[in-house]
Amino acid sequence: MRTGMSDQTNRRTILVTGAASGIGAAICRVLAKPGAAIMIHTRQNRTGAEQVAAEVRAAGAEADTVLADLSVPDASAAIVRAAVTRFGRLDVLISNAGFADRTPFETLSDDAMTASVEAIQGAFFRLARAAIPHLRAATDPRVIAVSSFVAHNFRTDVATFPASAAAKAGLEALVRVLAVELGSAGVTVNAVVPGFIRKDAGAHRAIDPAALASQTARIPLGRIGLPADVAAAVAFLVSPGAGYITGQSLHVDGGLVI
Repeated sequence: MRTGMSDQTNRRTILVTGAASGIGAAICRVLAKPGAAIMIHTRQNRTGAEQVAAEVRAAGAEADTVLADLSVPDASAAIVRAAVTRFGRLDVLISNAGFADRTPFETLSDDAMTASVEAIQGAFFRLARAAIPHLRAATDPRVIAVSSFVAHNFRTDVATFPASAAAKAGLEALVRVLAVELGSAGVTVNAVVPGFIRKDAGAHRAIDPAALASQTARIPLGRIGLPADVAAAVAFLVSPGAGYITGQSLHVDGGLVI
């Protein structure tokens, strides 16, 4: 049920990409509360997105879903438009969608490299560009990008992801540039940088479970992270308490990158 204009004025609208499972779904859950409206994006997992939407509504927030392939140039602007059309405004953009590619540098194809850059760096660029006019008009506006430890950790005892590392490093550069450009409008722009995070059952895994378990020894806190760990960091950056933090990359990795 659509609400009136007065409710639109008081509501905080949040767009989360890649939110049908894992980190994106956990972010939606932690931000779901009365007074929030969350647009849940997924590329094709409609069932997962609808399940997350049901959980969000059960927590007292409004929710809707949108499907789009963010590697398609026009898709980013379309889902921003969908959020604004559905809820009347956009206050928070959380760019989480993406995938990990562990293909070694020597065998990485041009197409695979381009696919990583488009899905991660390109999608954030287009999403943020489409969202800027709405964020400038918002109250306590926020932009948060989900990066990865692979853009920071280059050692022989930890898995490397050449295409993903390049795309995520570019993503963090865009975060810092956008923080400078939008600072005068009161828009904060930050990144969270997860380490090894446990996947949902049945989700795509760039590292098999046995190899992932072996990485635990490299983590000072001695465990693989959970989607909720990353979601808690995002919730902080969205909160009023983070209003004077911008252009930063907050590592959520158990000490993997120090």
